[in-house]
Amino acid sequence: MARKQESAASPAAERIEDVALESEMQGSYLEYAYSVIYSRALPDARDGLKPVQRRILYQMAEMGLRPDRGHVKSARVVGDVMGKLHPHGDSAIYDALVRLSQDFAMRVPLVDGHGNFGSLDDGPAAARYTEARLDRAAMRMTEHLGEDVVDFVPNYDGQFQQPEVLPAAYPNLLVNGATGIAVGMATNMAPHNLIEVVSAATHLLENPDATTDELMRFVPGPDFPSGGIIMGLDGLQGAYETGRGSVKVRAKTRIEQIGPRRTGIVVTELPYMVGPERVIEKLKDAVQSKKLQGISDVNDLSDRKHGLRLVIGVKTGFDPEAVLERLFRLTPLEDSFGFNNVALVDGQPSTLGLRDMLVVYVNHRIDVVTRRTAFRLARRQERLHLVEGLLIAILDIDEVIQVIRSSETSDEARSRLCQVFDLDEVQAEYILELRLRRLTKFSRIELETERDELLAEIAQLEELLGSESLIRRQVAQELEAVADELGTPRRTVLMNAKPQPKRSTKSGDADLQIADAPTRVALSTTGRAVRIDTPNGEEIAPPARRSKHDAILATAATTVRGELGAVTSAGRLLRFSPVDLPSVPPTSISLSAGQRLRDYIGLTDRNEEILGLVVPGSDTPLALGTASGVVKRVVPSALPARPELEIISLKPGDRVVGVADAVDEADLVFVTTDARLLRFSASSVRPQGASAGGMSGIKLAASSSVLFFGSVAGDGNVVVTASTAEGMIDGTDAGRAKISDFGEYPTKGRATGGVRAHAFLKGEDRLQLAWVGPDPAYALDAKGAVRKIPMTLSKRDGSGQPLEAPIATIGRTL
Repeated sequence: MARKQESAASPAAERIEDVALESEMQGSYLEYAYSVIYSRALPDARDGLKPVQRRILYQMAEMGLRPDRGHVKSARVVGDVMGKLHPHGDSAIYDALVRLSQDFAMRVPLVDGHGNFGSLDDGPAAARYTEARLDRAAMRMTEHLGEDVVDFVPNYDGQFQQPEVLPAAYPNLLVNGATGIAVGMATNMAPHNLIEVVSAATHLLENPDATTDELMRFVPGPDFPSGGIIMGLDGLQGAYETGRGSVKVRAKTRIEQIGPRRTGIVVTELPYMVGPERVIEKLKDAVQSKKLQGISDVNDLSDRKHGLRLVIGVKTGFDPEAVLERLFRLTPLEDSFGFNNVALVDGQPSTLGLRDMLVVYVNHRIDVVTRRTAFRLARRQERLHLVEGLLIAILDIDEVIQVIRSSETSDEARSRLCQVFDLDEVQAEYILELRLRRLTKFSRIELETERDELLAEIAQLEELLGSESLIRRQVAQELEAVADELGTPRRTVLMNAKPQPKRSTKSGDADLQIADAPTRVALSTTGRAVRIDTPNGEEIAPPARRSKHDAILATAATTVRGELGAVTSAGRLLRFSPVDLPSVPPTSISLSAGQRLRDYIGLTDRNEEILGLVVPGSDTPLALGTASGVVKRVVPSALPARPELEIISLKPGDRVVGVADAVDEADLVFVTTDARLLRFSASSVRPQGASAGGMSGIKLAASSSVLFFGSVAGDGNVVVTASTAEGMIDGTDAGRAKISDFGEYPTKGRATGGVRAHAFLKGEDRLQLAWVGPDPAYALDAKGAVRKIPMTLSKRDGSGQPLEAPIATIGRTL
């Protein structure tokens, strides 16, 4: 068979050329494949964007759709992109625009959408109904485009220019991941946490020979927008080494009482790109096919305010843990994520590991900063050249005017200025265009100041341009600034669990995946919690060396699948199971590996803090102290067994400041902002019911409040106090601190004023921090880093010693 080619000229010029069908098909198919791979489906490893995504962001930036301006119709954006840069269908452009705005698909959305941009189960509204503008993160992707930081190429018809790649102030390929199907290849890249990725990139900038293992200390695993739990980290090592691998992602669930004598499984987070309707559909199929028993009903109670909440009812007589395990196997509550990290590097498709992606990005960013520095240097040198010419003219302005007035033409004036004042044509032309208002004494001072500033800037830019180490440092600083601006806490929990053996799907074979072994939960003063499993009765060894977050606020003994309660500053007791908390070995404990407990139990109010842990069935009384000086004791075993319970009735404006176990033999301790410490016996406070409001604990001065409340038993306890000035912002002034023997403080009666615990120096008028507990005391700053406090004991009414750096929390060791 052959294809006939005809000329449009004349019949005499007509010719027929025989082409083999096989050759024609191969050539046409290869052209199509190349077009799909390079121009549509695969992202560039430098900015992590496909061509359509890059064109959307660039065109929106050109349209001025910044975050501080109003939204415009999405159809207008689509039209401009299609007409100027992307000669394809409007539906493809709008689909790409929608994905850039979806917070369940993008870890850091690049487009701020207004209207119905769809969900995991429903598509978006038409482009004529929705509006869009750039998000803050997109501004960081497109900044400095006017400073020759990247190459520009012609658009499809040569009428406009478009960037070949965006400057990308952060590693977007790792942060937001990518998906795409090309011809003969595909890509599926996981999103990651921006702060972690930036930490890895800055480490690579400082240590160019860093290995994948070193970088994985900063990027331990993906961080999906939907959260979830990654079960087992073995698959991540291979994925980050080779660019291919697979991990299991589970939904975040908990067992709750959803009614009288009714238990339910509540799902609050789902695996990446899994919607609740898909889960419900698979669940119904499993029930109808008799593969799943024990389910009474399922309700989707999700809303915009509280987020995802899928409630699965469990029939009476069925073990909810066993039902949950079967749900993981039969529904998308457990799903696989397969890594296939294919991206374009130097125009060629490549499979990239973690280090490869970071190296490509870091090299791109070094090139961007280098080109930007060279551009700024050239512009400042050009301006300095003009300023120096102006200064020459102003110094002898009368002669300049005379030369210009005596010249016949502007060309002659320009030539004579160059000869008389030793100027070049650029300087002479600039002087000819000079306005008379600039010819003042003040303008000369301004020009001299500008010249000095330009000389200083030029020296800095030349120094930066001449040093690779300074360029790398500049890139690292800019990355850290982006992380501070756009970074958010990790959402996906990493579980270092071993793969479980494959089980039968018969209903009678359901068993529990994680053994219900003894464990101890430790909570740091910075809010991180870990599970220390001791299945064989091992002893827990304190950390050999102190690291970040290793100051203990509270511990509680239970079992892996047992139940604990978290007491909050709002006076609430929230029950939870520690089964999904990160586990650390008893011989090598570090709370840096822990998860923020407020995130784990779903505490949404930023003003509500977790103050302690309690075993719900314990007979050991629990003491609470409030900011207004109220004290209360309750017995946990006497409290109602509800998931959430108010255990103290607080007055308006009051809050709980401390929680501790308090047997009758213990002493209860209040420390106030005006440096008063009251110590009295716990036996003087009788236990009360959950609805009671407590009793008077300490008598407060008019302008003071309680800073610390706790319980102390036995010897070897110390008091740590840190002073500051009223009105000083916490964390800005290191202040003074001291440590004293708790035995120096006499026991007083309840509801009295206590004794002085700290002497204020001039300029000081309040305590910013106080703590009472067993020696030694550990101090941390707001980010969890270890900080030094005085080690020698002082008198109880001493003034303390200056601190090297501000401290935020104090705790004890295990």
